[in-house]
Amino acid sequence: MATNDAWLALTPEEALEPELPICDPHHHLWEVRHDRFVEPRYLLDEILKDVYSGHNIVSTVFIECGAMFRADGPQELRCVGETEFVNGIAAMSASGGYGPCRVAAGIVGTAPLRQGDAPSARALDAQIAAGNGRFRGIRVGAAWHASPDVPNHRTAPPEHMYADPTFRAGFAHLARRVLTFEAWCYHTQIPGLVDLARAFPDTTIILDHFGGPLGVGPYVGKADAVYAEWRRAIAPLARCPNVVAKLGGLVMEVNGFGFHERPRPPTSQELADATRRYYEHTIELFGVERCMFESNFPVDKVSCSYVVLWNSFKLLTAGYSAAEKSSLFHDTAARVYRLD
Repeated sequence: MATNDAWLALTPEEALEPELPICDPHHHLWEVRHDRFVEPRYLLDEILKDVYSGHNIVSTVFIECGAMFRADGPQELRCVGETEFVNGIAAMSASGGYGPCRVAAGIVGTAPLRQGDAPSARALDAQIAAGNGRFRGIRVGAAWHASPDVPNHRTAPPEHMYADPTFRAGFAHLARRVLTFEAWCYHTQIPGLVDLARAFPDTTIILDHFGGPLGVGPYVGKADAVYAEWRRAIAPLARCPNVVAKLGGLVMEVNGFGFHERPRPPTSQELADATRRYYEHTIELFGVERCMFESNFPVDKVSCSYVVLWNSFKLLTAGYSAAEKSSLFHDTAARVYRLD
């Protein structure tokens, strides 16, 4: 159970448009987390509680989180343990014994791209094999900032990881294996991602969490300035046809909205109002065919429940056509992650 369940229960909502099919293309699974996350255990039982809480979640995509790496063996292959772990949960879900939703129908793991050519190739091939037909891509976190008040990614990436020649030698192996790359960086690093996307036009790059607009450390109280800087950075990225955008992951502590510090959780309308400009501008730039809503659960559970989060997305798209909603809530994700 989440450590903030009682707090989340203070804002109950019924799911809006409960029949709308949804693919949730971004969630995590882990057994034990004793760090800042509110859900220390998030396995099949826990995610099923969320996906069956009212919305019509038909499939999900797991995104790496450093869970269940192998304890021994070649260093570059230890990350394969995470895919083995998640593939077991996916197989349980695929049995049909846990309801119609297919949890982890697609799996995004990681690989040691920062180690360069040969280690990356070995790890990617091992990941594909371990995924048993479900492995779709990798994520290597790049989130870095000079301020000690902005948390860097748990893997301690270098400042300019996307430009590093050794990293790029590993990155070059993705396209030939039809694997995607998840870009998790801060808004200050988006220009570097633009350069990477232009250098590898045959690799599909998925921008996680809007490119991480910051609201902590030196950015506290500067929401409008951050948004303006983010707008300038995101425009050239949207012009890269190989980049698609995930719409979500915007209510973590690092984003600075402070919902987790309130006496009551936000309503879906409050969420939509606070974050609307990021969603509307990204959809305007990328188009619905290159955008997909994501939950980023259980990380975003620090600020709201699963029902409230997806309700906020539905409020944001209240004026959209059925075809546009289908793309944003399901079709783009299913196409990009090859789930159909």
